Amino acid sequence: MTTKTIINIINTVSRAGKAILDIYDSGDFGVEIKADNSPLTLADQAANKVILETLEKMEYPILSEEGKHLAYQDRKDWDKFWLVDPLDGTKEFIKKNGEFTINVALIEKGHAVMGFVYAPILKDFYLGVKQDLAVKFTINPGEQIEEIPKNALEIKVKQAEKEIIVVASRSHFNEETEGFINQLKEKYPKVDFISKGSSLKLCMVAEGSAHIYPRFGPTMEWDTAAAHAVVIAAGGQVLTPEGGELLYNKENLLNPYFIVEHAIR
Repeated sequence: MTTKTIINIINTVSRAGKAILDIYDSGDFGVEIKADNSPLTLADQAANKVILETLEKMEYPILSEEGKHLAYQDRKDWDKFWLVDPLDGTKEFIKKNGEFTINVALIEKGHAVMGFVYAPILKDFYLGVKQDLAVKFTINPGEQIEEIPKNALEIKVKQAEKEIIVVASRSHFNEETEGFINQLKEKYPKVDFISKGSSLKLCMVAEGSAHIYPRFGPTMEWDTAAAHAVVIAAGGQVLTPEGGELLYNKENLLNPYFIVEHAIR
């Protein structure tokens, strides 16, 4: 993937962020309820349109939350493809708390190898390229750049020592998560807890502002792939409780439970 292509995708995601904020500021979200009982807004659709306009000109197929979902038979042999969530954290968007993101990932042979995550309200952009680059920088919604900003911060997952910071879902905190945190309290003298929406939880582990993110609730592949790539590039891992890596383009696009933390080397 060339630097020019990476910049093109960053600029596309930035434009998608502007499309989302235009609707966010209008107050007219056009909320619908999808078949899986999750919300869909005009912003999801507007961002998806912007992103697909760019990705459809590239060589790899696309799987988007808001696009047409191909049967497994039609996508099982994909070597590389784009996995897109044009608005992750739609519930947070509707609540207007700013904790929503745009996620674009490149998947290669089931693995997340490149990720673009943008939180347009926060203006934070996370970019992860496996074994090459893990950075965070600020970009205004709609802003177009010619290169990765000089002030981009290299991010790195931190390993907990005496104190551990746990980040978990704002909308899906449950008994399993509470039990996991209680187990950590037996191991660490101090356990702090932060709740956050969308893929920002994975990004917090990637940047070292949290040490671990346990997810014992439903997520879809497009919810995690982009930030998963950022976590890997920053020296972390996303594993199931049994120790298997989170993989993509499965027959069932529902993720298993997972834990995000510093990689054991």
